[in-house]
Amino acid sequence: MRLYSVIIPIYNRPQEIDELLESLTRQTYTNFEVLVIEDGSSEKCEHIVQKYADQLNVQYYFKENSGQGFSRNFGFEKAKGDYFIVFDSDCLIPEHYFQAVEDYLAEHKADAFGGPDKAHASFTPMQKAISYSMTSPFTTGGIRGNKKHYGTFHPRSFNMGISKEVFEKVGGYKITRMGEDLEFSMRIIKAGFKTALIPDAYVYHKRRTSLPQFYKQLHFFGRARINVGRFYEAEVKLFHWFPALFTLGFITLPFWSAVNVYLSIAAYSVYGLFFLLNFVSSLAQNKNLHVAVLSIATSFVQLFAYGVGFLTELGRKLVVG
Repeated sequence: MRLYSVIIPIYNRPQEIDELLESLTRQTYTNFEVLVIEDGSSEKCEHIVQKYADQLNVQYYFKENSGQGFSRNFGFEKAKGDYFIVFDSDCLIPEHYFQAVEDYLAEHKADAFGGPDKAHASFTPMQKAISYSMTSPFTTGGIRGNKKHYGTFHPRSFNMGISKEVFEKVGGYKITRMGEDLEFSMRIIKAGFKTALIPDAYVYHKRRTSLPQFYKQLHFFGRARINVGRFYEAEVKLFHWFPALFTLGFITLPFWSAVNVYLSIAAYSVYGLFFLLNFVSSLAQNKNLHVAVLSIATSFVQLFAYGVGFLTELGRKLVVG
């Protein structure tokens, strides 16, 4: 049986770690350790971690704040497992997760892996709508929730596993924020290691956020794609420009109205179709009218905010390098 080391960086979110650790107590495969890395929080979670000391092989570490990437490195250095698995603190882990990973690795070669994120039935309508937009084929999030994906799979740190050998040969995160997981995945792949998407190794991503907070997060993601391009310029591909084009097109809608009525109708129709597709798709997926309506807003915010962040960081890169 493989030993898995779970690395969870956390910053001022004690309630999240409580729910995450509780979900880990229900795993059907139990040969894993848990390392909670407190990244200089003022709201510490040590007392919550101690609640689970009799149910989990769990260790708590407090360190000075350095960001999530370097906090994961701290955990890698302490880990004893054959594979290291990173979760975001706002994830809930279904009881079959480790068994799904173990079964997959028994039949397939994978040096690094990841899984989708999904919405749990208990999530609020807003959480379900955000989860939809982050996994929808009509936004940039399709690969996070589907068995098929574009090109080589790049594991993301909300749900990411690496072998001990990967860490020993590649090292950990080189940057601590703004695309740190993408840069890490790209470095793993360029070193010749094999990555895999394990569809059944999904997590429930319980994003505690509002639309303004969601905008801020996706704006950051857009900036992160350009930041990663500073390390691997070829990894900013044509399809990564889609949110930027979406954003520019929306901003210029009044211009088309002034130029030509038919161009204006065509432009507005494109965005109308986008809203309709997301509404219908979300309604089919969630079977909830409220969530479907909210999904129109979250899908728009997802693309628009990402596009603004992408263009903002691109402009900064062109000016200052």
